[in-house]
Formats: sequence, C-alpha cells, structure tokens
Amino acid sequence: MRGNPINLYERQKIEVFLRGNWSLRNIAKMLHRNHSVIVREVSRNKDKNGKYSALSAEEKAMKRRKREFRRKLDEDDVLRNYVVQKMKEGWSPEKISGRLKNLPDSYLFGSYVSHETIYQYIYEGEGRFMGLYQYLVRKHKKRQRRFSRKPKKYKGILYTTSIHKRPEYIHKRIEFGHWESDSIVCRESKAGLNVLRELKSHKVFITYLPNLTSEMTDMAIRERIQEYGVEHFKSITFDRGHEGSDHWKLRLDFNTDTFHCDPYSSWQKGAVENSNGLIRRFFPKHTDFSQVTPKQIYEVQQKLDNQPRKQLGYKTPHEISSELMGVVH
Repeated sequence: MRGNPINLYERQKIEVFLRGNWSLRNIAKMLHRNHSVIVREVSRNKDKNGKYSALSAEEKAMKRRKREFRRKLDEDDVLRNYVVQKMKEGWSPEKISGRLKNLPDSYLFGSYVSHETIYQYIYEGEGRFMGLYQYLVRKHKKRQRRFSRKPKKYKGILYTTSIHKRPEYIHKRIEFGHWESDSIVCRESKAGLNVLRELKSHKVFITYLPNLTSEMTDMAIRERIQEYGVEHFKSITFDRGHEGSDHWKLRLDFNTDTFHCDPYSSWQKGAVENSNGLIRRFFPKHTDFSQVTPKQIYEVQQKLDNQPRKQLGYKTPHEISSELMGVVH
C-alpha cells in the first residue's frame, strides 16, 4: 500500500478503529501503513470537534486533489501573460524563471515560477493548446532526450594546438577575451554564418559568409578583431571543420592563440554550440542564408545579447560585455 493514496475503504476502517479507541500506531499496523501516514490523515481530516468521519475525509481529499491539479500559470493571469510574452521573444523557460527570481519587473515583484513548471504548462497544461512548444529552441511537440550529433568527416588541419592544452583559466572563464568559433551551414546554397562567442561574457558575433571557405571565415574573424581590438581576442577555439584551417594566419598577424577540438568532438566547444542552437530558433534548418539580409542577422545578434543568462546571474551578455570592453553595438 505504500505510495498509494488512502482510499475510502481504508478511511472507513480508520473510523471504525477510532471508535474502538485503537491507537493510531495500531491502526497503521492493521492497515500496513506507515504511522505518520495515519497521523496526517486523521489530523488533516477531522472536524472541529476532533471526530473523524470517513465520508467527510473522502470529500476533503477530493477537494484538495482538484485544487492541486490547478497549475500556478493557470491561475495567475499576469504571470502567465509574462511567461508567454517572453517565450515569444525567444526566452527559454530557464531564462524566464531565473529573471523572475533574480531581477523581476516591478509589477511582478514576489511572483516566481520554476522552469520545470513552465515546461509542464507547455506540454501538460493549457499551454499545449496554445502551441507554446513552437517557441522553444528545438520545437519538439513532445519532451525528448538529447541525442548525439552525427560525426562529420575529418579533414586534417595543419599547426593545430589541442584543446587539452588550453590553459585552465580559459576553461574557468576567469579572463575576458577568449572566444569559440563555429559555422552554421545552409543546405539550400553555399552561404552560411560564422558565429563567435566569448566565454566569460557570452557575447556573440554573427557574420554572413557567401561561402564557408577557410578564406571567408578568416576574413570574417579578422574584421571582428580589427574592429573591436586585438586585446579583446586573446584566443579562439575551433573544431576540425575545414573552414578553420587558416587559423595559423591569425596567430601570426594578431598573436592570437588558437586551439582545436578533438576529431568528431565539436561538443568540446559547447558555448558556441549552444549559441548555434539559439540562432537556429530564428533561422531554422533549410533557411537559405543567401536570402537573409544583414539587418535580420544583426537583429538576431542583438536579441541573443539582450537575453539574461543563468551563468551571468541573469544579467545579459550586452550588460557584461559593456562592463568589460565598452559598449558594443
């Protein structure tokens, strides 16, 4: 019987035993229940005169179940509207929850909802009728586990330094100026995007590439370095994709350290991989980047930079990067 709620039949037995002046401990033994379960059952369901009735206890239990079934977002219109609005703006449930807990808006002061409650509302509550799953990064109709990505064909790159030799202070994100680089491909054309993400501030740069060659990638990164200062680009980590094969030129020209992930292990630069997932929310698969305007790309970059991050104490990358390197537009 452990783990199952007390039913009416058991409540009738409890009522009979109590009339016979049985102790709660003996009643628990007779019903094969934990003593604390019987104590809680009697204390929460007895009437004002201290008497226990099976029918009255059953009625009270049914009312509690109905109240418990109502989710917080079903009852609080202001909080629900805030959550839905932020989801439509591209915020994840965890970001919404963290912002409410750490830096809530004035009209929501004191209101809080966990990210798990938001997910339950999306998939099990009234949110499923609103199609809120469409505003999640992966847009899964059902909650799914993450699956490993298919490995890409390895191509050798010269003069690489393994990510395992990357200094520990970079991994710990103590110092500003250490970046990870990756590409977002387009199946419809040769065009793509280069994505740079700074580890400490989570600052993101997104650059359109007419084609994903090493020359175009090198040019895109080179322009960012020259625009924002060599001192803010102390290291860049790449995967083993061919578009990063000109990394050694950045070493020679800017004295910027470059590191590379192990073959088939792009997950080792998880920061920029996470940013890619966020970007895909705005530019899903099969997007033809040759038809995307620079303004659209810049707007996505700004949206990512103005979303609160848990690792930043729910401040935004724009706020942190402004403190560390001056305001970046």
